[in-house]
Amino acid sequence: MQLIERTARWVDPKTFQYLPVWYPEHARRSLFYKANWSEPQMNTNRQTRVSVHKSEGNVHANKALTLALGLRSDERPNWSCCHIWGVDDAFFQMSNAVVQDRRFFSCVANMVLLPTPLKAFTDVMTEVKMLLRVCALHLYGWSCDHTEVAALAAQVENWSEWHGYPESWPRPDRPSIPPGTASFSSRIKIAADNRLARIRHDLANAGPHYPRDEVREVLAYWKISI
Repeated sequence: MQLIERTARWVDPKTFQYLPVWYPEHARRSLFYKANWSEPQMNTNRQTRVSVHKSEGNVHANKALTLALGLRSDERPNWSCCHIWGVDDAFFQMSNAVVQDRRFFSCVANMVLLPTPLKAFTDVMTEVKMLLRVCALHLYGWSCDHTEVAALAAQVENWSEWHGYPESWPRPDRPSIPPGTASFSSRIKIAADNRLARIRHDLANAGPHYPRDEVREVLAYWKISI
């Protein structure tokens, strides 16, 4: 936890308030389209020549976190985007309904940037994940309300096991900003404004596969005006 405390890069709460979710059109396993959402984007196996519809892994979550930290992708080699809230499954056998939900996939309060070697801890150690969730709750005033993690959310809300919790992170009796938090800046604001403009444009002009209804539901959930 000391390594994570020293190296984690957090989004500023002001950035989260300004634009909570950056790519409401995307979620884990959602399908990719090209030609402005008019044609499926396919992956073709070079050996079998079999084509399959390309789907989202973590591309747009990475983009959202990078922009919300005021970075470019080439400024963060060997760093990984880690989702804070998800379905805990150390064996990666369960479907992760939280990051398959457009409301939470590119939510910048649901992500932290870590050196890639430390990502293994957030992937498999529930104890580490819980401390990140506690920090996010007291940093952003937000906890995931997806039904799949309702029991975990209740534990986070009532957290009292402060042994091992980093001293510099916020607690109910000790507001603070973690080291490594990227202050809201004009660069971040411009990136957020550009994203909002693109969402507005796509709602009006994108091709037939753009998920307009789902995007509007996400915007309504986060109370984002377009």
